[in-house]
Amino acid sequence: QVQLVESGGGMVRPGGSLTLSCRVSRSIFSAYGLGWYRQQSGNHRQWIATITQGGITNVLNTLGGRFTISRDIAESTIYLQMDNLKPEDTAVYYCNTVPYNPNYWGQGTQVTVSS
Repeated sequence: QVQLVESGGGMVRPGGSLTLSCRVSRSIFSAYGLGWYRQQSGNHRQWIATITQGGITNVLNTLGGRFTISRDIAESTIYLQMDNLKPEDTAVYYCNTVPYNPNYWGQGTQVTVSS
């Protein structure tokens, strides 16, 4: 069964940090590049980071280096470390393959940045 399950969201104050996790089915993890996306209220879902099968990372440059994507191969899990969070980072965060597969969207995890 193909699954990508996000976790780790929550509420944090501006300037704070969060680490999101996405547990990925092994069949998907070993076959595709993976990434993080987010959907801010009223906006389309947006790509924000990729980690390729070879471990090369790429993060949306408008995030100013605040976000880092990584993975644990043994755990079939990818992570998104988010630092110096801003209110505009408030969104539902999702993981998926890159490019995304519409059949793989999960529930996402809500991140709220507010004082």
